Amino acid sequence: MISSTPRAAPGPFAVIGAGPAGLLAAETLAARGGEVVVYDRMPSVGRKFLLAGRGGLNLTHSEALDLFLTRYGSGAERLRPYLDRFPPEALRAWAADLGQETMVGSSGRVFPVGWKASPLLRAWLRRLDGAGIRLALRHRWTGIGPDGALRFETPDGPVEVPPPAATILALGGASWPRLGSDGAWVPVLEGLGPRPNALRPANCSLLVPWTDHFAGRFAGEPLKRVAVTFAGERRLGEAVVSRAGVEGGVVYALSSPVRDALARGEEASLSIDLRPDRSVADLAAALARPRGRQSGSTFLRKAAHLAPVGIGLLHEATGTVLPTGPQSLAQLIKAVPVRVVGTGGLDRAISTAGGIRFEDLDERLMLRARPGLFAAGEMLDWEAPTGGYLLQACFATGVAAAEGAWAWSRGGAAG
Repeated sequence: MISSTPRAAPGPFAVIGAGPAGLLAAETLAARGGEVVVYDRMPSVGRKFLLAGRGGLNLTHSEALDLFLTRYGSGAERLRPYLDRFPPEALRAWAADLGQETMVGSSGRVFPVGWKASPLLRAWLRRLDGAGIRLALRHRWTGIGPDGALRFETPDGPVEVPPPAATILALGGASWPRLGSDGAWVPVLEGLGPRPNALRPANCSLLVPWTDHFAGRFAGEPLKRVAVTFAGERRLGEAVVSRAGVEGGVVYALSSPVRDALARGEEASLSIDLRPDRSVADLAAALARPRGRQSGSTFLRKAAHLAPVGIGLLHEATGTVLPTGPQSLAQLIKAVPVRVVGTGGLDRAISTAGGIRFEDLDERLMLRARPGLFAAGEMLDWEAPTGGYLLQACFATGVAAAEGAWAWSRGGAAG
């Protein structure tokens, strides 16, 4: 059994990773009186956080917590204790305390009133500075020495930092590596004992073997107000055709089950309903009207109100020859088959699945094999759809890891 007795370490608390989980962990420790240094390999903090706010910073979601938790799938029960302690209401109150009031959008998502991430981050950094939290940027974590010293690579060469009171890892997953989360921590952590589950793309694009004609003509075109179904899961929203496949919110929502099916060696095919607002019978009646001298595309545009990209998708699915009967054509419009052969890479995924297994952590988010070493955020093996769930869990686990580190440094349990 690993003792909870802290090591004799005179140094401040170390937080490695200056994203949402790491910065809130640092703030939580400082609020309890801890001296904190935040290390990050990038020259500035919160880069992926700022990217997340480029189209409106979706902090969390307003739905009831029991429903909220279901969005984490198999990770729901693992995350429940941390989301119970720092739920969406707490995150909204925290933002308001920074002078950034929030609002609920029409879909239930929660945004700052100003929509942007930069004002919130600026206010947050002012508060962290006022709390005495120090930033050590351009420090890439490379390991822990035999005596517990932290090792970093910097522009001036290797650096060793004396053993801290406790260390919180908040290094993110491996999506958008140019912003700092590159997954380089995986082999470092494996060298310390734990073996994280493989990092995989989540909320990602899907690869489709389009013909050159379709990809060349329609890449970048949106599929508006469609319904996409995979393995019995149906999602309404929008998608975008790319040269390599499809992307966009409705695709991201289904990317995890598609990814997992492909990993099992199964075939994966999406069913796209181009007119979810109309029934097969309604469409068939419209398509049964005389075409006259209209071209096939013009007829489909007028009778079924399909955009050119939708008509192109029908041709792509059938090898250019469309069904002639109104009933079969209507059925195709309501369920266009699209074969998926892979997922987009980690470097452009919105988030990451895989990471440190919860079995390797105690309830305080401390690594069982490394007393005094805690982990939070996207490093942990959980995933969630977009909609505020990603940031909420990062913030909540950051708070939990800080509480655990504070208690451990004093020889007690988290609380």
